[in-house]
Amino acid sequence: GCIYCYARNAHEYWGYSAGLDFERKIIVKKNAPQLLRKFLMHKNWEPVPISLSGNTDCYQPAEKKFRLTRQLLEVCNEFNQPVGMITKNAGILRDKDVLQEMAKKNLVSILVSITSFDDDLRRVMEPRTTTAKQRLRVIKELSEAGVRMGVMLGPMIPGLNEHEMQRIMKAASENGAVFSAYTFIRLNGAIKLIFHDWLYKNFPDRADKVWHLIQNGHGGQVNDSRYGVRMRGEGPIAELVKQQFVKYNKLYKLNAERWQLDATKFRRPGEQGKLF
Repeated sequence: GCIYCYARNAHEYWGYSAGLDFERKIIVKKNAPQLLRKFLMHKNWEPVPISLSGNTDCYQPAEKKFRLTRQLLEVCNEFNQPVGMITKNAGILRDKDVLQEMAKKNLVSILVSITSFDDDLRRVMEPRTTTAKQRLRVIKELSEAGVRMGVMLGPMIPGLNEHEMQRIMKAASENGAVFSAYTFIRLNGAIKLIFHDWLYKNFPDRADKVWHLIQNGHGGQVNDSRYGVRMRGEGPIAELVKQQFVKYNKLYKLNAERWQLDATKFRRPGEQGKLF
């Protein structure tokens, strides 16, 4: 249950709290692979890349039991359906075989989220996630297996982890990442109070400074719902983070196209491939 996760608000849609319920009550769509197969079989589906983990991590601890992500990937591989993924857990290595098969057909790109090399910070900010070193191992192993790998620096939190941006990008590049992305912290909905409480309990010595820096990055607020702005912020602090990202992105050659995947191979089971 990452403290900053914007997916916390989605739990409230189901009648649960964005706080402890988000960390203790996991909603599982057990028929997701069957639903995906049905969707891809629809004659009106025009193949474009789809995303896994846009809201929560598809390799969170529950995946070890349910193996739903594995089954979803197997369906995508069968249909030659391109997929973009993001995770911060080493559990993805369980699926290296199917990811390697998909990579041979240019059907998958993966972002590994790394926010800090400080394990003390990680343990309180991202409990039950793998260490930064383990995440680098994921990048290295999968890139060596031919999978197109990138690094996600998100969220960058001024006063907590933004100073680690260069180190993270350098290490990711050295381990095989070829593209990158970042987000600036935004505290939408119930997350504002949850993060505020967490910040002042865990970092009382710098909580005021961090809170004001976050506000500075969102025009005096801690959230911005405007599309194209909400994930980057605006103002001097947000601009400084952006400039750092652009600089190191170029320096460490992490500026490859993110989702350059091949949708032309898509086929439904039983269909003949196109000859021309």
